[in-house]
Amino acid sequence: MNIVKRVRRVFIEKAGESTFNDYLTIFLLLLPYALLFSLFVAIPVALAIGLSLTYFNTIQVPEFKGFLNYIMLLTQDEVFLKFVLPNTFKYALIIGPGGYFLSFILAWMLAQITPRMRTIIALALYTPSMVGGVFISVVWRTLFSGDEAGYINATLMQWGWIVRPIQFLQSPQYLMNIMIIVGLWSAMGIGFLAMLAGILNTNEELYEAAYIDGIKNKLQEVIYITIPSMRSQMLFGAVMAIVGAFNSGWIGVALSGTNPTPQYSGQLIINHIEDYGFIRYEMGYAAAVSVALLLIIWGFSKVAYRLFGERD
Repeated sequence: MNIVKRVRRVFIEKAGESTFNDYLTIFLLLLPYALLFSLFVAIPVALAIGLSLTYFNTIQVPEFKGFLNYIMLLTQDEVFLKFVLPNTFKYALIIGPGGYFLSFILAWMLAQITPRMRTIIALALYTPSMVGGVFISVVWRTLFSGDEAGYINATLMQWGWIVRPIQFLQSPQYLMNIMIIVGLWSAMGIGFLAMLAGILNTNEELYEAAYIDGIKNKLQEVIYITIPSMRSQMLFGAVMAIVGAFNSGWIGVALSGTNPTPQYSGQLIINHIEDYGFIRYEMGYAAAVSVALLLIIWGFSKVAYRLFGERD
């Protein structure tokens, strides 16, 4: 239960006997959260919504256009409707749930081994999420390089499977699939660590009692004990997986080296925002696309809260 719910419950319970000091204490408890939330969430979102209703090229004063940017987004932006939106949902629906379940399975497996090995392997799994851009530039682009220096092309040519190098990172046929592989590889982020912590901190007495009551195998143990005991970590991991899946459009640009990606094959919403905002300098339209992305993430987050949120 978050701090707002706790303060609200305390306030309701003590409403009949509250004094000025009680109200002041509640105000001071909420003030840091309110300031940080306003500074980093509420105000930027409000500015983005306001900017999305204008035409703004970063030089002239923003010109109010109403909902014209949203109308263009839904009716006239063929690239968004034909490539960006389908690519984004395909990528997110694979990377989000795939990375989430992979994080849980690996965290559960690590919980079964000795602490020393667990620490080493957990660090190895978590590292790609911190240095993904460097690894993509140094490792993945070298692996899938479109010339004979690329390890995959060199291996395939050595085995006689291909005659000439394949342009993996410039081909619409391969780019999205490579993005998905790299996305899953770098999906073991902070949500993975939260799940590992949740599994390790589950009360061992619950497992003992469950086996006495009739639990017979590890699968039942996970379903009936582990997951219900770590709902908050599962929720946090789900939200982080959703945000990460929709925010990792940099992978396609880092692999292909261009924005837009070749024939828009790896173009996601976040790339579309960067294209219009920082390449074409159409900030108003880019803000409208960012608001659409915010609504999509909010919708998926609500689903995660329904699945793993606390029941009052």
